[in-house]
Amino acid sequence: MQGKGLITIVAIVLGLICLNELLPTWYASKIESQIEAAKGNEKEIKRIKEDTLNLGYTKLYYSKAKDKEMKLGLDLKGGINVLLEINQRDLVNDLTNYSTNPVLIEALNKTDEAQKNSTKSYIDNFFEQFDAVNKAKGTNLKLADPELFGNTNLSEIKYNTTDEQVKSIVKRRIDLSVGTAFEVIRTRIDKLGAIQPNVQRVPGTARISVEMPGMKDIDKVKKMLQTSAKLQFWEVQQVPEMAPYFQTLTTMVAAKGDSMGVAKNVNFMNLLQLDKLRSNGVANVKLSDTAVVNKILNSKVGMALRPANIKYTQFMWGYKPEATSPDDLVLYAIRGNINQKAPVDGAVETANISYDELGRVVVDMQMDSKGAKEWKTLTEKNVGKPVAVTLDNRVYTAPNVVNAIPNGRTQISGNFSQEEAKELVDVLGAGKLPAGAKVVQATQVGPSLGQESINAGMISFAIAFLIIIVYIIFYYGGAGVYAVIAMVINLFYIFGIMDSGDFTLTLPGIAGIVLTMAMAVDTNVIIYERTKEELFAGKSILEAYKDGFKHALSAIIDGHSTTLLTAVVLFFFGTGPIKGFALTLMIGIIMTLFTSVLLSRVMIFSRLNKGKHLSVWTPPTKNLFRNTWIDFIGKRKYAYIISAVLTVICLVSMFTHGFKYGIDFTGGRNYVVRFDKEVNANDVEEKLVKLFKTEDGKNSSVEAKTFGNAKQLKISTDYLIEDESLKADQTIEQKLYEGLKGDLPSNITLNDFKSADKDHAGIISSEKVGPTVADDIQTHGILAVVAALAGIFIYILFRFRKWQFSLGAVAALFHDAVIILGTYSLLHKYMPFNMEINQDFIAAILTVLGYSINDTVIIFDRIREYLREKKSLTLAGLFDDSISSTLGRTFNTSFTTILVILAIFIFGGDNLRGFMFAMLIGIGFGTYSSIFIASAIAYDFLKKGKEDEVHGKTTSDKEVLASK
Repeated sequence: MQGKGLITIVAIVLGLICLNELLPTWYASKIESQIEAAKGNEKEIKRIKEDTLNLGYTKLYYSKAKDKEMKLGLDLKGGINVLLEINQRDLVNDLTNYSTNPVLIEALNKTDEAQKNSTKSYIDNFFEQFDAVNKAKGTNLKLADPELFGNTNLSEIKYNTTDEQVKSIVKRRIDLSVGTAFEVIRTRIDKLGAIQPNVQRVPGTARISVEMPGMKDIDKVKKMLQTSAKLQFWEVQQVPEMAPYFQTLTTMVAAKGDSMGVAKNVNFMNLLQLDKLRSNGVANVKLSDTAVVNKILNSKVGMALRPANIKYTQFMWGYKPEATSPDDLVLYAIRGNINQKAPVDGAVETANISYDELGRVVVDMQMDSKGAKEWKTLTEKNVGKPVAVTLDNRVYTAPNVVNAIPNGRTQISGNFSQEEAKELVDVLGAGKLPAGAKVVQATQVGPSLGQESINAGMISFAIAFLIIIVYIIFYYGGAGVYAVIAMVINLFYIFGIMDSGDFTLTLPGIAGIVLTMAMAVDTNVIIYERTKEELFAGKSILEAYKDGFKHALSAIIDGHSTTLLTAVVLFFFGTGPIKGFALTLMIGIIMTLFTSVLLSRVMIFSRLNKGKHLSVWTPPTKNLFRNTWIDFIGKRKYAYIISAVLTVICLVSMFTHGFKYGIDFTGGRNYVVRFDKEVNANDVEEKLVKLFKTEDGKNSSVEAKTFGNAKQLKISTDYLIEDESLKADQTIEQKLYEGLKGDLPSNITLNDFKSADKDHAGIISSEKVGPTVADDIQTHGILAVVAALAGIFIYILFRFRKWQFSLGAVAALFHDAVIILGTYSLLHKYMPFNMEINQDFIAAILTVLGYSINDTVIIFDRIREYLREKKSLTLAGLFDDSISSTLGRTFNTSFTTILVILAIFIFGGDNLRGFMFAMLIGIGFGTYSSIFIASAIAYDFLKKGKEDEVHGKTTSDKEVLASK
């Protein structure tokens, strides 16, 4: 065959590259096994780690191999993934030099609201809102106005700069600021010591995705990443100035406590414990009372009662309790201003740990030049008065100024431990973020769950692989052996390319690889079924294989192209693990074309050209489907009735029962909690509902459902979902701990509960999705489905040149999607596994659409061929012949794919069960719709469109077209 040498060379070179890339993974795994065996023998462990493997062209040692080993996702290794969003309002405020222009403020407020239900970038929304407010007020402000962007912070903007030019400049500056934030975040992660971290900007947004496999302390990670490191210095107001206001609040709480969110019997002045105050704060509040004090101070009533001297005062809490009052937290009154800009707001050039004269841990800092000048002015002005040092609205210290400080050097004391001081130095040393950051999405997977996922994934993978090997050799004999060899090489290439591209392997990624194996089987089935047809036509074995490969190529390319199109859509519209699934599927499809079509052909013809025989069947399978002929077109009306009834049932359920939406689409938090005994999900839910109440006393939604077994629960809630702070996360975990305490071991602590491992109960995984992210995911999911359907329609139209084929294909896909959605609507309350509508489900829908169109294309390809060759045949007869002649391929592919998916469904773990159930339903109905919906609709519309060209009768005695 032509190109045999080139294909062989490519296969060998690709194999060597993959081998070189996979060796570090193998070596690191080998060393870790030896380390585990030598546990307790430190000397032996040190020797093992220092051992090297000499490969001639390079030497492998443990640390180097560990850096280069294949990346595993959180679901396989455990760890933390967070999606950070840089506060773009802060960036706009900074660029306008904290302008108080009312048009600007109103536009910013409206932008904040609009962002909750928008997929546009913040700055695009801001410019839209600004234009609207500017027009409504008739102010005719230009963006280059000195009160807006025409200030010293943006020197390139002049008085005559047009609005469009300003928009372009501002967008560029914001993009640069997000880039700066990305570099700061990456530096901080390096200081955390994470192994194989993955930090990426999310294109077109101010979001940064951070994945840290193996990390356990999510609170520490969130704190490290969210801290802006923007050190600020403020003047402090003290008790005499605040006392009259506090007294007024005390009286008001007794009269209108309900409207302030607290009980009327609360004595506000007693909560402040002024008699215990030993600092420059204005209150010393019990930790348990801080939430109540916050409600009172921040209530609308409390804000309205403020006198002029404290109109802009900011109340901030101390960084942590004082050593002398471990159960109390100091409240400080910070003297603010109309734009709440700190008198000193400078970055730190250097920071290091030191000790004061009493041996306490402190942090010494040197400010940058701008900060040093402002610090000198502030200390000169406040000699003998207190000045607060704050970091992210927490007061670290508020000492009295003894003398003016001219050189920018200062010291932070905060009752630090050595570890806390180091964390602060690391954050300051990495540089400040240009604006605040918040975690809008977070996932934590415990290491024990990660290991269980690896085990489940490998078991399901091995079982699926074994099923395919046994079946394809049983059905195709010697040719099946070559198919298996090609499939093994295919798998080797996939893993090698994943490793060389530094891609991350996830559990959905393993599912994608298993699906690739099914597609590889499909490719071989198409070739071998066509080869069998040529053999039955009387051709020699060599000629039969030649024509088999030749005639199968068109169907294979069409089928793989449509599935590849679906995978590309998934990759661009999906997030997180779904990208992993799409990526492995894309690589797998391309490698399947190379191994099962090109490389397999080289191997087979190398054997045949030597005069050796190669069977393409076994005695039990030789004549299966050979003489099968069914009048599908004649029975299409029955199929229409069945499909119409099922579609109506599904649509009615969708509009009446609705769906169980995952937090991907609604926003919320999920926790998978493991217990040491069986628990009742309904009882747990009742306990938690009482705890998760909003400030107005209403219950937040809480759902507890058995997850995998009766010793595990998946708990979902939307409590405090609008609050994306670390404090809100900790509050929910505390309430969760309190609500579940009766079902947990008596000696378990909150810290143990928050990070469970195989030795104790607690949270084994958690997930948070903020409302803005949920809205984006939902929008992208809908766009993904629409884009996939549109792309498939256009591709089919391009390949088959008749819109009737495109219509039939898309109608069948719509039918499949409705059936799957309806099944999830009907059964989500009754099935013992997760049946949420989330981004995993969208991935399953798109995968099914890709599979279904693949099946449809095979039939359409045969119809197209018969339209050219069997011009005397009636159209209905031609369709029946086409469908009947491909039944062997349809059965084999569907049967093996269903077996593979069943293996993953049963053995692949709880995380994949809902995903695979959608696939099972979809593959079954996808096969049905390819035959009874896509082909039937294409037939009916082809017949109607060409009535003037009819002649003859079909098998069902209907007049139809015979192609010219």
